[in-house]
Amino acid sequence: MNHGLILFGHGSRDPEWARPLREVAAQVAAGDGAPQVELAFLEFLEPTLEQACDRLAAAGVTRIAVLPMFIAQSGHVRRDLPAQLDAARARHPSLRIDLATAVGEDPRVQAVMAEVARAALAG
Repeated sequence: MNHGLILFGHGSRDPEWARPLREVAAQVAAGDGAPQVELAFLEFLEPTLEQACDRLAAAGVTRIAVLPMFIAQSGHVRRDLPAQLDAARARHPSLRIDLATAVGEDPRVQAVMAEVARAALAG
């Protein structure tokens, strides 16, 4: 099974806003056996989720995990993203598209954020 990963961010009018997401995508895509990685954005930036799914499908991916790069399960993640996922699934019925929990909900991410917060006091 050929896997793909979409890192899904909110987006911004400032393209530089996406730099950290591009860096995460590059780290995930590095190395042997790495999944194909795409970024996708809710608004202001491209590619959209639809475009990212189209790219992965064209590359032969059969399963996609969509990881919301949000601090929490916000309204966008609970409302807007599921509607976009439904549209992507209808457009690509042979693809398995799974939605992961928002990255900020992961205790490992929370631990790193706490470490960075403590470092801000020291620095």
